[in-house]
Amino acid sequence: MPGSNRFFHLHLISDATGETLNTVARAATAQYAAYRPIEHIYALIRTPKQLSRVLDQIEQQPGIVLFTIISPDLRKQLEDRCQGLGLPCISILDPVINILAQYLNAETTPQVAGQHVLNAEYFRRIDALQFTMSHDDGQNVADLDKADVIIMGISRTSKTPTSIYLAQRGIRAANIPVILGIPVPPQVFELKNKLIVGLIASADRIAQIRRNRLLSLHEGRTTDYADPRHITQEMVLIKSLCTENNWPMIDVTRRSVEETAASIMNLIANAESEAATSK
Repeated sequence: MPGSNRFFHLHLISDATGETLNTVARAATAQYAAYRPIEHIYALIRTPKQLSRVLDQIEQQPGIVLFTIISPDLRKQLEDRCQGLGLPCISILDPVINILAQYLNAETTPQVAGQHVLNAEYFRRIDALQFTMSHDDGQNVADLDKADVIIMGISRTSKTPTSIYLAQRGIRAANIPVILGIPVPPQVFELKNKLIVGLIASADRIAQIRRNRLLSLHEGRTTDYADPRHITQEMVLIKSLCTENNWPMIDVTRRSVEETAASIMNLIANAESEAATSK
């Protein structure tokens, strides 16, 4: 049980990279804000010897054990040892795999790190990431027509991290800064049937982020960059552009990058659905 200092050990064991396991674990533990998980991450655990070392560490620092392991022998070794230690040991994919097996009436074909196979989807994500990086912050506007989505916004509205997050899901994203006194590249207005999204936020929130940015750069001089009045003018500009061109806007004031990206993916899906319906 967690101690009085409200922390607990969380052991995450995977025979692959552990990306799926880590994501699920963090989403679950986020629901218990009063407790702090101390994560012990063990990736690429594929032999009994590797697992034995992991189990010795678990015995020294008991806690919850979550795993994604395909090998029946390794699973049994892990589950038997955890049972002997009186620790919860859970395979996070089992419920989903079991439901799929029942619904499809088919046996599983276990494959370690199957989600990371070098297939067409993998190379699509790599291509999207390369495109996105080369079209960051208004670069290479000549071929914006190749983008799946174009993100517009003033500085510090998370255009770049949102674009990269989308790229990791195979979406080609270009982002263009909106700056007072500098015209938006004319190529943007020449695009037809292209999803363009404006990111907006409260002036106070942007001012806070920009002040922190200046501090990190050890920039102490007075500047309009973090002035809420200047930021308000910038925000009026981006909102006007979006309204005049019928571009959707997303308020990122209280959104994480993941939430912003999810909203954009919904817009992309809706646009694709409408395009398919109109054919």
